[in-house]
Amino acid sequence: MKLYLPSDSDFILTHVPQARVLMVGAGGIGCELLKNLALTGFGEVHIVDLDTIDLSNLNRQFLFRHEHIKKSKALVAKEAAESFNPNVKIVAYHANIKDAQFHAEWFRGFDLVFNALDNLEARRHVNRMCLAADVPLIESGTTGFNGQVQVIKKGVTACYDCTTKEAPKSFPVCTIRSTPSQPIHCIVWGKSYLLNEIFGTSEDQAGLDSTEDADNATEIAELKKEAEALRKIRESVGMEHFSQMLFDKVYSADITRLLAMKDMWKSREPPMPLEYKSLMAQAPKTREQKNEILRDGQRIWTLEENLVVFNDSLDRLSKRMLELLKTRTEGMPNPTISFDKDDEDTLDFVAASANIRSHIFGIERKSRFDIKQMAGNIIPAIATTNAIVAGLSVLESFKVLKGEYDRAREVFLTPFAPQRLLGTDRPRPPNPDCPVCSAHNTRAYVDLSRATLNDLVEDFIKSQLGYGEKEFAVNSEAGLLYDPDETDNLDKKLSELGIKHNGFVTIVDEDDEDVFINVVINIQEARLADKPIKGPEAGQTLAVPRKLKKATPTESNGVGQTNGKHAPDGQGSTNPPKKRPREEDGPSALKKAKGKAKDDDMIIIDDDVGTGAIEILDD
Repeated sequence: MKLYLPSDSDFILTHVPQARVLMVGAGGIGCELLKNLALTGFGEVHIVDLDTIDLSNLNRQFLFRHEHIKKSKALVAKEAAESFNPNVKIVAYHANIKDAQFHAEWFRGFDLVFNALDNLEARRHVNRMCLAADVPLIESGTTGFNGQVQVIKKGVTACYDCTTKEAPKSFPVCTIRSTPSQPIHCIVWGKSYLLNEIFGTSEDQAGLDSTEDADNATEIAELKKEAEALRKIRESVGMEHFSQMLFDKVYSADITRLLAMKDMWKSREPPMPLEYKSLMAQAPKTREQKNEILRDGQRIWTLEENLVVFNDSLDRLSKRMLELLKTRTEGMPNPTISFDKDDEDTLDFVAASANIRSHIFGIERKSRFDIKQMAGNIIPAIATTNAIVAGLSVLESFKVLKGEYDRAREVFLTPFAPQRLLGTDRPRPPNPDCPVCSAHNTRAYVDLSRATLNDLVEDFIKSQLGYGEKEFAVNSEAGLLYDPDETDNLDKKLSELGIKHNGFVTIVDEDDEDVFINVVINIQEARLADKPIKGPEAGQTLAVPRKLKKATPTESNGVGQTNGKHAPDGQGSTNPPKKRPREEDGPSALKKAKGKAKDDDMIIIDDDVGTGAIEILDD
């Protein structure tokens, strides 16, 4: 790998101080990266991070100290880094990078963007925004001792979505809800079922469709009844006997119901239900030691200690929910509380509820420390790995600022590889089948207070993009909004269909000849006096590139190779947006999004770390 030698010092001294860069994420990599950017003399650095500092961050995120716990990572990092180099202008935002204020035009104000994120969804969002703004991105990440740095430039290199990412971990829903056999099953139950049913977004019953297996169909019907009963308990938040009502429901009544299904326990150890009053009678001294128990998160709590934590965390969460309900205004959705590994209230609730369930099913209990790692899919972070990756990111940034993409490298940190610590490769070219970077990007200015889907279709897509009489489909993150067979949404406002400022809409050409490549429209909210939608160049037809016809594929030799060679990296690894479903595909393929996405095949559990979301699949 070629490093920058003193011959590049003139460029570093003259151009780097003029650079205006964005850094997304102020965690493990972000702390190291910000330190490097400040000491290297980058002129202006903007930081965006939503998180606050947790005790567990202090062993590797060296800009933070004990007195900073619960404070904003972005704001504290700014204060710390300013002491390294007061000549660098640092602007910090304690905010979500997906917020509307961080739109494509805002991204265009930077010479370069650094990603120092730890979750997949945010990485994909920044990747898409950089492509829309045509701003180079340096993507970095670590997993334990391994790390990677990738330069992304629209039309020059592969983007973040050009290759598939790690497959999600999945568990059958009946395993999670009825027959757990591992600690992770109980942890997922507490995190993604019980917490959501009481304080979060209640489970969509459509996600528990019956399968052809009659046994599963019967069990899923019972699970729906359980969820309905929990919704009634949810309405009792804050009442005197709320904890007992919930405990007896999930740890007594539901377990007794499961025991009645005798066939289920022929080859399994049956669970043992618990009674709230009996268990409370056994824990008078334990209740007096509540604070000591909560401080000791690395020890495995006893059953009685878990009950104390269950009651205490439920009380804390109930008070939070009641405060949120007080501040809710009419017309606003009901407030929710979701799991966050750094939120002590939700973590304590998940840890205690999971351990009580583990006891019932004869499964090993775990410490709160272990549960935090498992619930967040956390792979322990290594400070040295973060430091190396941050340094490599800055080295690659010099090449990007000079426009020398031919000198850029993808760098892989693999300490256990037999040859060398760092492996490098030339940046991969863009994947022509990538659903993100292979598309044509444009933007539309939309008055969301009155613009309808029909306005978008007629006045922008057909008129300004030149689709005319072509057949095409319009998709959003929610799913299919329009095609020639789906016109029900045309009279609806875009805001009713979930289209927001800084959102994206994808147009898929369904013609067989002279096919346009996919078009991604970045929606920019604006107050317009005339028509409710206008393009970047009012009154002009925008030129959309045509899709290249694919060459006839060479006959395969049956072992996944062509002419004795492996297919290039990234080819065929992603799935482009699908065309509208046809009737011959069957009824399941004809389900359409009506402003809000639904998935009848699985329950997806958000993972805020990015090492792979957990999915619970209907078995």
